[in-house]
Amino acid sequence: MSATFFRRCRVVLVLIACIPALYAQEYLYEIGGMAGVANYMGDANKTAILKGLNPGLGVVFRYNANFRVAFKGELAWAKVSGSTNGLSNVFPGQAQASFERNLFELGGQYEFNFFPYSDKFAYLNTKRISPYLLLGAGATIAPGNETMVSMHIPVGVGIKYKLKNRINIGLEFSVRKLFGDNLDVTDESNRLLDDPYGLNSSMWKNRDWYSSWMLSVTWDFGPRNRTCNNAKNISF
Repeated sequence: MSATFFRRCRVVLVLIACIPALYAQEYLYEIGGMAGVANYMGDANKTAILKGLNPGLGVVFRYNANFRVAFKGELAWAKVSGSTNGLSNVFPGQAQASFERNLFELGGQYEFNFFPYSDKFAYLNTKRISPYLLLGAGATIAPGNETMVSMHIPVGVGIKYKLKNRINIGLEFSVRKLFGDNLDVTDESNRLLDDPYGLNSSMWKNRDWYSSWMLSVTWDFGPRNRTCNNAKNISF
């Protein structure tokens, strides 16, 4: 048989070897939605992260820099509420107040995966499930008679799972530190909740927070550029 025949057989074998690599493609981006519950923590609820839960929804976009690091952007809506009824803490004049309001947020977060996250490339010790930590920054607006606008710092933990090729599910708990004390002030009837003791404390004290539990589903897109390692050595 001629040398040309063997060269052509080699080309076919190399191309066949490339097919699994093309199928096992990694993707740069994810997009999807999230849904869950949110709650408020402030003068009407100091520490209980499961008190007064209300619904929340959002959309999420993620850039996967590598198996360990991702950058996430999100746009979300949630309802929060609170009441001083039943609190052991006594407010000046034994006053009582309650509130309920919608809030909207836009933010970005850095995520660090505890394990290399992927359902492919087992030789790199990747895992299709991984816990992660998040830290970021964003802005929150709560429209109404007393509109609140504030920067926030999100901190949280989560777990993500590669359900199948290009589909991810995740569960995340996060808290957001606001740079203000008026998330719970919607009108004059509950202005009591705006620094009720007149302490004028630092930004880390006497400020409002809110937390959320979110379940997400995302879809991978934007394949990374990968070439067959031996393709450059092929000659016809």
